[in-house]
This record gives sequence, structure tokens and C-alpha cells, in this order.
Amino acid sequence: MNNPVIPDRSSTEHQMHERILRAAFQAFTDGGYADTSTLEIAKRAKISKRDLYANFSSKHAVLVACIKSRADRMRLPPDLPAPQNRQMLIATFRLAIAEATRSPEIAQALDVAGREATRAAVAELLANAQSAGLIGSGEPNEMAWQYLGLLWEGLMVGLLLGVAATPEPAEAERRASKATAAFMRLHPDPTADG
Repeated sequence: MNNPVIPDRSSTEHQMHERILRAAFQAFTDGGYADTSTLEIAKRAKISKRDLYANFSSKHAVLVACIKSRADRMRLPPDLPAPQNRQMLIATFRLAIAEATRSPEIAQALDVAGREATRAAVAELLANAQSAGLIGSGEPNEMAWQYLGLLWEGLMVGLLLGVAATPEPAEAERRASKATAAFMRLHPDPTADG
């Protein structure tokens, strides 16, 4: 007699948790945080409200988890390719900013999981470049903020206000090239003759 395969409880719980986050994020971006009920999230996730509350203590906890999850997905991996889904990034920032005045911990979650993680990845890349003698001295964390400022160049505010269009891949590449060229002028090759 064959024993039936029993799904791993932690795997099942993880899948439910992810389903809730996907459903909640979509509901929040479609109708806004204030107008989204926990019942709507549960329906979209195809679970009971009881299961939702078994995973999250409140709608607010779901929102914070959504923002952290989306920001983690947008975090740059060690080889630093550009994020593939800018719409998700913009929606995450819009959602966080819209709720940040009522819930400062939401802004904190986005800052730590999104902006800070990206800055840390860029700072690590710059520290490695310094170690290899590719760029001159400087504090890598400050240099990372400088590079990111050159890259975004006010675009994020325009996107959040809805007055700028999401850059197409060619425009994103142009912006990255322009930011990199400006950064390299600010931090020239230390081995080059002055």
C-alpha cells in the first residue's frame, strides 16, 4: 500500500502567505489601502478571513508585508542588472508614500527593504571597484547615494506625481549610461595621469 504524499506544512503555509500578498497588493493598487477590506483580500486570495488572520494580525500588517516583499523583489542582485519591472517598483513606492503619513512604519519598511538595500548593493560594487583600483578613494556609501541621484535625476518624483512616463528600456539604458559617465567624471581612474 502506497503512502499518500502529504504536502510539507511549511511549504503550504508559505504558498498561502504568498497568495495573500499577491492578492492584497493587487487590491491595494486597484482600490487603495483605505477602500480595501480584509474580506476582499481573502476573496482574491481564495482563502477564508480566518486563514488571512492566521497569517497576518491586521490589514496594516498585510500592507507592510506587501511593501517589504515587493521591495525585496526589486532589490538589485550582486551583479546589478536593472530591475525588469519598473511598474511594480513605481506601484510599491506609490502605495508606500500614500500610506506613509498615516503609518510611518510603512515608509520605514520601504526605505530599509528598497532604497537602503539598493544603496548597499551599489556601495558594495563601488567598494569592490576601489579595491580593484578602478575608481579613486571615497566613502562607498556616499558614492552610492551620489550615483543613484545621478541615475534617478528627479524621475522618481515625476513618476510618483504621475507627470512623467515610465522609461522604456532604451531610455533607461540612456539614463544609466549618462549617470555612469557623470559618476566616472566625478571619480576618475586613479591610475590615469592628471
